[in-house]
Amino acid sequence: GTGDAVFKTKNLIKDKYFLMLLPDDLIINKNCSKSMIDTHNKFKSSVIASMNVNIKTVSRWGIFNLNKRLNKNNYLIKSVIEKPSINDAPSNKAVVGRYILPKKIFLELIKLKPTKDGEIHITDAIQNLINKNEKFIAHNFLGKYLDCGTMRGYIKSSLEISKI
Repeated sequence: GTGDAVFKTKNLIKDKYFLMLLPDDLIINKNCSKSMIDTHNKFKSSVIASMNVNIKTVSRWGIFNLNKRLNKNNYLIKSVIEKPSINDAPSNKAVVGRYILPKKIFLELIKLKPTKDGEIHITDAIQNLINKNEKFIAHNFLGKYLDCGTMRGYIKSSLEISKI
């Protein structure tokens, strides 16, 4: 899972925060990472890219329960749950594969046990930090999201990129 992959970078991370990008989530037309870094610098906190998804697809995503709106594109995160059922999803606000995470995430990752699917989810470590009053912001990015996580999405994304 993403938590295990991130944990393997533990000795490479030197700064207090780091940017993590998942390779199967592409965002084109606007620089999402730059706008997240700007948000991080403004609020001095962790930031996660966010977008609305169809409620029927929430079980494919980490889903946010948002606390309060900070400005036009940013919300304080109350909680996050990995791949909930439609009935358990607190919203349709999804985690997209862009994160600015604190180095202290490694202290949470080391404590996690694999879930029933055998994975260590980064969202579980994030939730543990939220429970300890660490601030995380959901950033509604500008730009076009391309999902390469399914074969259909990969083909659609490839066609979209070929037009650039």
